[in-house]
Amino acid sequence: MKHILRPKLIGLAFMSLIFVASCSEDDTENLTEPSHRVIFTSEMDFENKVEINGSITFGDASPGVVSREWNFPKGVANVSTSKDQNVKAVFNKAGIHNVTLNQTFKNNAYVGTSLKGKELDTTIVVTVLNPVKASIKANHINPDGTLGAALDISENAENEVVASRSVQFSYVVDGEPENFMWNIDGGDPETFDGTDAEVNVKYKRQGIYNLSFAATRQRPFGGDTISFKNLIKVIPSTDPVDLEKVTDKNGAIALEFSREMDASSINATDFSVTITNNEVAIPTTIGSVSIDSDEGNILLISLEGTTIYNDDIVTVNYTKGSLKTLDGVEAETFADSQLVFNKVNILKEASNYDYSFENSTVANWPYMNWGAPWDAYNLEISSDQALDGAKSAYIEMDAAGGMIIGHKTTSGDEITFPVEAGKTYEIGLWVYVTSLGNNNAAGFDPDLRFFWFPDTDWAVGGNPTFTSDFAVGKWVYSSTFVEFSTTGDKTFQIRGYNQDNAEIISFYMDNLSVSEASLRP
Repeated sequence: MKHILRPKLIGLAFMSLIFVASCSEDDTENLTEPSHRVIFTSEMDFENKVEINGSITFGDASPGVVSREWNFPKGVANVSTSKDQNVKAVFNKAGIHNVTLNQTFKNNAYVGTSLKGKELDTTIVVTVLNPVKASIKANHINPDGTLGAALDISENAENEVVASRSVQFSYVVDGEPENFMWNIDGGDPETFDGTDAEVNVKYKRQGIYNLSFAATRQRPFGGDTISFKNLIKVIPSTDPVDLEKVTDKNGAIALEFSREMDASSINATDFSVTITNNEVAIPTTIGSVSIDSDEGNILLISLEGTTIYNDDIVTVNYTKGSLKTLDGVEAETFADSQLVFNKVNILKEASNYDYSFENSTVANWPYMNWGAPWDAYNLEISSDQALDGAKSAYIEMDAAGGMIIGHKTTSGDEITFPVEAGKTYEIGLWVYVTSLGNNNAAGFDPDLRFFWFPDTDWAVGGNPTFTSDFAVGKWVYSSTFVEFSTTGDKTFQIRGYNQDNAEIISFYMDNLSVSEASLRP
């Protein structure tokens, strides 16, 4: 009888051996030697994976064996056959290989709890990996978003990149590494640890920059790190300058532009700030506007006598004046650019939650079986739109439909995040609506709601609520402030409502967050 033995089965067999041994100690009279298959390997807890020239010890601890023979594929290991009880094999060829064991027992033998025949054939699957080896390549990204010319990947290449433009880096690896880390001097992002084979990096500050990339695995341990000094040279640009983000930094309002700004061109009177809280205006006076000493593409607006809080709605306006970039391009007027606070995202820093959908499949966001109409939706992991990174979740809720999804590992375990009772938290996300459908004005607006388990607050509000004037065709940030009644690990179920809509509502969702919040007293 032939069996393919996986690591978990080996472990079960080993436990059976312990049981048999304990019985024999209790009763030494009239003991009939059992026949029971018990096989183990030194790497059975690690999927029997080794690197080339690594070894695995195979053991046969089966009671009742009359004869055995181990067989190894030709040219794969330093041993081909053996009749020994324990065999140490050194593997010298990469690939997936089958090691077989033929056993003959005195009596019909047990496999687990099932009685089988006297002769058993078992196959153990071994994976032999090459050493980890990595290489990278890079291409300019053209202004229209298409992939441009290749860069020279070599020491001191000083590939010229126009300030505020992007480069796409990608890697090729061998040896099945599990972890990937980019360190990109002068780039945005400066570090990236996603498993995606590609990362788009924008260069906003003039200068000459290095780059390194590391690919590693834990078992069998190994890795490869490559680095290049002076790989990128960022040069002046004539492109328009864009305001990319409004956020906070050290209590000030931070305006993040697409490249470095000229400090001598700043006139604080060209800017204005409005703050409202629960629709009440907060008196606001600008104290100063200056260049961030760490990042020349960021302007810091300091307010006099006013502190900003997470539940404030803060907007910034600029009327075109003298402000320009270091390479001489004037900034254009912008109005009502809303501040989004920098936060420590618990889903990122203290959880395995795939908050940005970079490492998920649809199976990781399953339907949670609430019944109709919460099953009337479609979800995809998409690369068509992403706030950052390469992916987001694309959702279509059917006309008169809805959605209820959770987040689970590939083995079906719920992915949790830690919170503390007594603190206020902000649950945030970004959405990019492609169609609002045709909602019944007399009904409820479509929305998303983040219900957490355990200790669910069923009264939590829409986040967001898709009103008829909700922005279409742009990324919009939405958030709600909550308190958790108990300390511990929580998991989300995300409910979507579209029951009063005569048409499909469709949108992308990205960058989910849970963060501690400071509210205006």
